[in-house]
Amino acid sequence: MCEAVDGLFGEPRRGTYELFGWVPEGVGGWGWVGSRVWLVPDDEAIEPWLLEDAESLGLLPGSDSLVLTGRDDHEGPPEGHRGPVRVHDGSRWLGSCREYTRVLPPERAAPPLILRGLAQGDRLRTALRTGTRRALDLEQAALEIRDDRGEPLTDRFLWTTVREWGPSSYGADLIDLELDGELFTPVPGYAQPVWEQWLEGPPDTPGAWARLDTRRREVWLDLVQEHACRRAHRDRSAGHAYELDGRQITDEPGLYLALGEAVNGPGGYFGGCLDALTDCLRGSFGYTAPATLLWRDAATAREHLSRKLAPCGRPFDLFAEALDVLAEGGMQVSLM
Repeated sequence: MCEAVDGLFGEPRRGTYELFGWVPEGVGGWGWVGSRVWLVPDDEAIEPWLLEDAESLGLLPGSDSLVLTGRDDHEGPPEGHRGPVRVHDGSRWLGSCREYTRVLPPERAAPPLILRGLAQGDRLRTALRTGTRRALDLEQAALEIRDDRGEPLTDRFLWTTVREWGPSSYGADLIDLELDGELFTPVPGYAQPVWEQWLEGPPDTPGAWARLDTRRREVWLDLVQEHACRRAHRDRSAGHAYELDGRQITDEPGLYLALGEAVNGPGGYFGGCLDALTDCLRGSFGYTAPATLLWRDAATAREHLSRKLAPCGRPFDLFAEALDVLAEGGMQVSLM
């Protein structure tokens, strides 16, 4: 157990793409582009790939090339493919290019992860006393993060080794332990305010997420899901009547945050995508079929979620599909 962690928040490594011959579609400023931006090759035999938390500063000066950065998903672009791609953010087409290249980021040393005020366990104490390279290789480790009440909130996994250690200012029997952060993905800095709210404890009033932008709503939804996985849910009896406040459903994370609160109260979880919503409707997440749901201000969700794009670019109606999933799960929905 430790008192604080240096290096938990930072800037994750990002992939950079130069999109040559960029042709924009529609009008929109640049900066943060979207939580999930899909690059769709013209060749239908090649699967689209995902760039998460994408940003762009616009065109390179004196060129028609757009620079796009973000976190590559586990697959990334197809090996050797450099052909035309079209780009969308899940709601609208952003533009297309005749060719692209992935720019390798400059090499930079990863900052260490420092556990301050650490109370050593027996295995760690033995490893530090031994001091050999093999003893200091922790291999896969889990950093479990607890809120101010001592309740588990989330965790982060990494492969790491011990770099240094020494006495801590937090107490005579405590140490500061420095770990190699090369294989650790820090929490993005923009997420820190959301994390700090949750580190004080789960929300106790509904709609605490409502004023967040989409980027931070995604962070809130991730923590909601993490928190839900660490607690037992008591399913309500069949026939329960739920009520959903739909005023803030202006994006996809807002849909699932509002559903989660309707079923399980402030900070509650009830799916983070359609497949997860289907799983929750099968039980063990506070719900037993059949039940009813009064969806207030449904026009807001209809306006913002009815024209979405699948990864391949196919248009679909997320609002209608969510209603279908709810109905199939035994939830009778009344729209207001």
